[in-house]
Order: sequence, then structure tokens, then C-alpha cells
Amino acid sequence: MSNNLFVGNLSYATTNSDLESLFGQYGQVTKAQVITDRETGRSRGFGFVEMSTAEEANAAIEALNGKDHDGRNLTVNVARERGR
Repeated sequence: MSNNLFVGNLSYATTNSDLESLFGQYGQVTKAQVITDRETGRSRGFGFVEMSTAEEANAAIEALNGKDHDGRNLTVNVARERGR
């Protein structure tokens, strides 16, 4: 299992530090990034979080997938590699 997680259905007000503190409850976060629109700089409503171990990533998925955060039910799963 990968340590890199996809986080969808984020509130547009969610920041990188919000993601880091939310996922930090389940282990060490090595990277947290909310994806933003290139032109407007506004959040696109999803992001990626990298945990230090696969066990921590799995714990975060179990705890946060489908849970409410800022009025929205999060989608948390293992990130797929993007085909180029």
C-alpha cells in the first residue's frame, strides 16, 4: 500500500496546514497539499497527503473516509499514479 493519499470533497476554505493538522492525528504527515487553480489560485476542492508509513495512511483512511469536515463528507483513499 502507498503512503500517498487522495483527499476529495474538501471545503474551498481548507488550507495545507488544515490538512496537515487533520491527518496528523493519525501519524506523521510528510507532505500535505491542497490543489489550486493555476489562474485564480482558488482551491479545486481536493488535495494529497503523504504519511510516513503505510500503516498510518491506512489508519487515516479508516478514520476519515466519509467523515464530515467543514460541512463536507471527505473522500479519502490511496492516490493512483497519474498517467502521462
